[in-house]
Amino acid sequence: MPSTLVSPRRSPSHRTLFFWTLGALACVLAWDAGGQDLALAQLFGSSDGFPMRDQWFFVQVLHEGARRLGWLLVLLLALSVWWPRGVLRRVDASERLQMAVSALLSLAVVSIIKNLSATSCPWDLAQFGGVARHVSHWALGVLDGGSGRCFPAGHASAGFAFLGGYFALRRKAPTAARWWLAGALLAGFVLGWAQQVRGAHFMSHTLWTGWLCWTIGWLCDLAATALRPRFPAFSDTGTPDGSGVVAEP
Repeated sequence: MPSTLVSPRRSPSHRTLFFWTLGALACVLAWDAGGQDLALAQLFGSSDGFPMRDQWFFVQVLHEGARRLGWLLVLLLALSVWWPRGVLRRVDASERLQMAVSALLSLAVVSIIKNLSATSCPWDLAQFGGVARHVSHWALGVLDGGSGRCFPAGHASAGFAFLGGYFALRRKAPTAARWWLAGALLAGFVLGWAQQVRGAHFMSHTLWTGWLCWTIGWLCDLAATALRPRFPAFSDTGTPDGSGVVAEP
């Protein structure tokens, strides 16, 4: 018996997404205001440093392995613009391009900010056996005596960079979009937590990376929504029958 085609569930409006973004920003700012970064870092490190800094699983699997996997997924997203597989067949070429572009932009923005930052990593601080002093990442231009270039969390972006996929999928494949969102959030927080345990980042670094990647994904969706009508040939239906109606699994 052929599967029944159903209309997509209503996805959150851009107005709703705007308030979600503001709410997430308020939570990140509240963490910063609470000053809990050092207290949390002290659970994993001491004046002797961070015991898990060079632990094999954290270094080889959750750092090096996850970084390579993240770039592989970006490459697959780029290729999917022309050769989609799985759930990506439910959306059109412009939405697949949106997914790839939002991931690349997220990685680029986080990397640029990180390389301009004067904030050093926890393992560089005197409290943890280093030479730097703790300075808020809001103290722009103030040097802490360390190597800097540690804010926001670059490694967590290997997971959070894919948050933009939620926006591209949410209209035609809402169930898949929610799973995609959950997967990107889980990956970002796991990778950020691993770096927290190693002493490579504070929790605020991870939270800001997550917020930046979410916001970039949303802004890419706004731009794609505005540009898509200008390129109708690139916006194929994404469905076998050309109806634009998607079957939910």
